[in-house]
Amino acid sequence: MKKTMSLLAVGALSISLLAGCGGGEESSGGDQVKIEFFHHKREGMETIDKLIAKFEEENPNIDVEQSSPPEPSTVLRTRVSKSDIPDIIGVGGDVTYSDLANAGVFTDVTEDKSLENIQPAYVQMLKDVSGLEEVFAIPYVANAVGVIYNKAIFAELGLEVPKTWDEFISVAEKVKEAGKTPFFHTYKDAWTTLPAFNALAANTQGDDFYSELNKGNILAEERYKEAAEKLLQLSEYGHKNQQGVGYNDGNTAFANGESAMYLQGIWALPEIKKANPDIELGVFPFPATNNPDETKVISGVDLILGVAASSKHPEEAKKFVEFLMEEENAKQYIDEQNAFSAIQGITQDDPTVDDLKASFESGSLTDFPDHYIPTGVMPEKTLQSLVINKDVDEFLTKLQADWEKVQDRK
Repeated sequence: MKKTMSLLAVGALSISLLAGCGGGEESSGGDQVKIEFFHHKREGMETIDKLIAKFEEENPNIDVEQSSPPEPSTVLRTRVSKSDIPDIIGVGGDVTYSDLANAGVFTDVTEDKSLENIQPAYVQMLKDVSGLEEVFAIPYVANAVGVIYNKAIFAELGLEVPKTWDEFISVAEKVKEAGKTPFFHTYKDAWTTLPAFNALAANTQGDDFYSELNKGNILAEERYKEAAEKLLQLSEYGHKNQQGVGYNDGNTAFANGESAMYLQGIWALPEIKKANPDIELGVFPFPATNNPDETKVISGVDLILGVAASSKHPEEAKKFVEFLMEEENAKQYIDEQNAFSAIQGITQDDPTVDDLKASFESGSLTDFPDHYIPTGVMPEKTLQSLVINKDVDEFLTKLQADWEKVQDRK
């Protein structure tokens, strides 16, 4: 979710410029090939290690090096600017994908047969966010934002899963009245403001927000007001020192029963379970409004698989991508990471996310709003200031001004 400098700022890139640069190492003996898989899913490294080991056993002549550094988007953009491009790139279906696709970093997969097995909604999301009709990566994993809740605490207090915003606030009030903390907020890490804001904004910004954006009309100052006000309201139901606690500590605290609910994406589930394997968890759709029939679950492409146009070993890189997409391997990834597959027919069977399944089956899904906010705006920093300063007008004015400033540079 984090945003960094624009690729445009480091110079115009093209396939002709990139051809022959970067990629995996040349074979010293002619047989062994080394390729690099660079991705942003640090919490998934253990699972990917297992899959790499399995792939290398089946393909002893190919070595796969996994890279997943902190601040992956910043690192990747810097490497691209130096023409040091990994063979396979796994990022989200967001502005980073858009910048890379528009810069010619990826191999075009529009006609690739692998796309035929991908949920069409996720393919369309890549087109929408990039503004391109061509597709330059395979959507592999989808995530979702909901409200993670402690089933034991809900049972203890006799609480039911809320369907509307008013019910949601009522639940928070009841938890507070019982002497417990409704939400555990981790505002020390600015990006952790985004999951809740995305859910609120996507359900309140209006259906024409993106079409107006495509016309050059930025409506953030007007349309994000309700989301900002509601995020601020939720911040009032947190614990002390919300600005002093980060994501990792938040996962542990919630796992230890320090709050009834946690406003995070499903990517946090493995870390919570790791901290407390016995915890009973559930995830319900974020009730952003009082119209439950219109509530949409925020689900975006969490991990794409893109082969670099500059890779020295494109066949080996593609072979690894195809391996990851095999049903058994794709199923292993989503099972261990509590994610949803972008591949049709591969289902998430963990009862933890049962409450989200109806939305996936009915197609009541929408993409992350921050995927469409351009690099350089950094809404997470502005949201972090919002929950500290509690000034909605200041937040809206700054976000609008930052967005317009970046837009004017294009």
